[in-house]
Parts: sequence; structure tokens; C-alpha cells
Amino acid sequence: MLHYIERGEGEPLILLHGNGEDSGYFDRQMGPFSAHFRTIAVDTRGHGRSPRGDAPFTLSQFADDLAAFMDALGLARAHLLGFSDGANIAMLFALKNPVRVGKLVLNGGNLRPSGVRPAVQLPIVLGYGLCAVLSKFDWRAVPKRELLGLMVREPKLRPSDLAALSMPALVVAGDRDMIRRSHTEQIARALPNGRLILLPGDHFVARGNPEAFNRAVLEFLLEN
Repeated sequence: MLHYIERGEGEPLILLHGNGEDSGYFDRQMGPFSAHFRTIAVDTRGHGRSPRGDAPFTLSQFADDLAAFMDALGLARAHLLGFSDGANIAMLFALKNPVRVGKLVLNGGNLRPSGVRPAVQLPIVLGYGLCAVLSKFDWRAVPKRELLGLMVREPKLRPSDLAALSMPALVVAGDRDMIRRSHTEQIARALPNGRLILLPGDHFVARGNPEAFNRAVLEFLLEN
């Protein structure tokens, strides 16, 4: 069972953190969101207080984990808000389980590794190569290799894949995000009912500019 924190009542809203983080990333969202929704922030497999387990360490597996998590909580449907790799997990989950998603909020997601700015991606690739070598001699390098491997190899989505996601979708990014702006715009265009909001901030805009981020997300989630 994945570890999670929960606050509030009403329609369920599940928050999915990014690579190498945990549910605490959303500390500045829990209060405002839980005033309107049953807000559930989850630790992904092998992150935070959730066990690594023996299953593959892939975004697709994380999406399957989310389905099992919702089943365990008796949630047939929920709104999803994903940040970074959490946004990628949300897209994969929605593609596998479209009827289980109410509204979709994608913050700083990407369809493929090339969507990340080269100045950010190159050190990730180099770090992954180093950890891949070290992990052959030192087991302590394995978790880092797995985390960096996600960003080197995944996700593997095409804009045409998003045509199947007909639920209302909000794409949010910082105006200085590490994801290429053209790539973020491409995601928003590919979603049949997608819209794009750029906010002052970097990749971590939910933490760095929570007032603007929370306002934009709540306006989207609360509208009819």
C-alpha cells in the first residue's frame, strides 16, 4: 500500500509528486485544496514512505500502482493533479483508465525526455551513466540510478496519444520552467479539452508561487 496524507471532504483530488520527492512537496496546497476537496497526496513507489517493492520501477507501473491505490481506498473516480513525473504518471493513468479521471491538472509534465531543456537534461544523462557504473560495485547507487533512469528513458508518449483524453485538462507551467515552453504548449494543444496557463516561476512553481498556482488550479477545478 502506498503511503499518503489526506485532508478535507468532498470529491477526491489526488496529488502526485515529482521524481525523487514525496507527498510533502504539496504542503502549500493541502490547506487551500482541502477546503473544497478530499485531498490525497501520495508517495509514489520507492519514494517517501512508500515501499520500493519488487515490481518494475517505471512510470507505467506507477500508473498501475495508482489504480490499485484507488481501489484500496474505494475510489472509483478522482481528479488528478500531477507535478513533473507525477504529471507523466497522471497522463499514463488517464490513458489506461479514462473513466476514472474527473479533471486533469498537469504541472511541468513532458511527453518524452527531449521535452526537457538540454542544460537540465545533459547533467541527468551524465549522472545516470555514472550511477549505472557505480551500481555494479555499490548497491547504494541503485536507487539513484533508478530515479535518474526514469528521466533518461521516460516517458514515451506522442501528442496523438493525448487525443484520447477528453476530460477537462489544465496544463500549468512556470514561465522559466525546465520543460521547453514549445513542448508544454504542444501538450496543451494535443488535449481535446486542454488549456494552458503560464505562471511566474520555475519548474517548482507550486512551491515557489503557491498563491498564483493554487488560485489557477482551484478556479479550474471548481468551475462547472
